[in-house]
Amino acid sequence: MTKTRTLLAALSVSLLASTSAFAGDVRIMWYSDGVEGDVIQDLLNRFMKDNPDIHVTLDNVAYKVIQEQLPIQLEAGQGPDIARVTNIKELAQHWLDLRPLVADPKYWDDNFGDTLDWMRPDGSKAITGFMTQLTLTGGFANKTLFEQAGVALPGEKATWDDWINAAAEVAKSQQLPAAFAIDRSGHRISGANVSYGANYIGPDGKPAKVDDGTKAFVGKLVDWTAKGLMLKDTWVSAAGSTYRAAADDFINAQLPFYYSGSWQVANLSTKIGDSFDWVATGSPCGTAGCSGVKGGAALVAIRYTKNPKDVAKVMDYLAREDIVKEFSERTLFLPAHKGVIAKGGLKWGSADKNVGPALDKFVKAAGETLPAADALPPWKWANAYFAALVTRVSQVMAGELTLDDAWGKIDQDIADKVAEAK
Repeated sequence: MTKTRTLLAALSVSLLASTSAFAGDVRIMWYSDGVEGDVIQDLLNRFMKDNPDIHVTLDNVAYKVIQEQLPIQLEAGQGPDIARVTNIKELAQHWLDLRPLVADPKYWDDNFGDTLDWMRPDGSKAITGFMTQLTLTGGFANKTLFEQAGVALPGEKATWDDWINAAAEVAKSQQLPAAFAIDRSGHRISGANVSYGANYIGPDGKPAKVDDGTKAFVGKLVDWTAKGLMLKDTWVSAAGSTYRAAADDFINAQLPFYYSGSWQVANLSTKIGDSFDWVATGSPCGTAGCSGVKGGAALVAIRYTKNPKDVAKVMDYLAREDIVKEFSERTLFLPAHKGVIAKGGLKWGSADKNVGPALDKFVKAAGETLPAADALPPWKWANAYFAALVTRVSQVMAGELTLDDAWGKIDQDIADKVAEAK
C-alpha cells in the first residue's frame, strides 16, 4: 500500500509539472499567499470566454512545490507552460523569451522595464514575464494586544531592540507563547542584516563572506530565540532551507509582533476580520538604516512549452493595464506596472479599516530601503545566500551548531553553489 501511494504521488507531481502537449492548452503553476488564486482564476475564466480556442488550467500548489520541485522539473526540461515564481533570477535560463511572440514588445519595455532584468539572464534583452506584484518586507503589530497590555507601539525610527522589548512586555502581560516571529526565510532577515550594515555582494559581483552586519543581527536573533522571545518552532520545526511562515500564529493572536511582508496584507485582512486591530510597522532600524528588501513574484513563461504562441496570448492578456489594475485592487498587491502606478487612483478592494493604512505604510517604507538591499532582487546569487543563512541559522537555534561554526559553514555553502554553477 505504501509503495502504491508513493507511486501515485510521484505520478501526480509529474502530471502537474507537464507542459501542455495539445494545441490550445496552457497550464499555469500558481501559488497563493492570500486571495490571489481566486482572482487570477476569475480573470482567466474571462480570457477563456473571449478566446474559446485556448484552455488554461490553473494548478494551485504549495509554495514549497514552487521552491523545491519546480527547479528539479526545469532542469529535466519539463515544467508547466507558465509559472508564478519568486526564484526568478537564478532560474532565468529556463524562461521563454516572449519578445518575438507578444503583440507589442514596446508596451512591455515601457511598463515593466524596471524589473525585466530581475527575471532574465545578465546581459539579455529578453521579455520573459512580469511581476505580479512588488513586495517589501516589513512588520505587523497586533494593536489590540498592545492596547490591552498598556504598552505603546514604538514610533518612527524605532530599533529592532525597541520593537522586541515592547513586544516582550505585551507577551508577558497577555501570557503569550512568544513576543514575535520572523518567517523562516533568509530573505526575511536580509533587510535587518542590511540595516546593521551587511553587504552580501563583493566587488566582483560574487558573494562576499559573512560580514559584521549580518553577524550583528543574526546574533541578536539567536539570542532572542534562546530567551524564548522569538517563536522558536517557526525556524527549528523545518529542515534545510524549507520556508515556513508565521502568519497563522499572528492571525490567531499569539504574537504581538510579526515580521513578514506586504504580500500578507490581503491574507491578514481576510483571516483576521474584526477579531483585532493590526497595523503595518515598516522595518525596524539598525545601525545603518531601517530597510526592508524589495522583491515580489513573477509570472514567467517556460521555455519548454509546446504552445509558445498561446502562452504569449495569455501573458499579453494578464499584462494588460486594466487587468493588472484590477488584479492589484482585488489582491491588495502593490503593482509593478508603470502605467498603473503613474495614473494612481487604485481603489483597494477592501472595507477593512486596517488595509489602507497598512498599504500606505509599505509604500512609504519602500522609499527607505538601503542600496545594499535594493541590489539583491536582480542579483544572481541572492537565493544561494538566503538558503545558506536560513539553513545554518536554524541549526544554531536548534543547538546543532555554534554561531562561530555557522559563519564558516554559510560561507562554504554559498561557495559550493557558485562552484556548482561553473
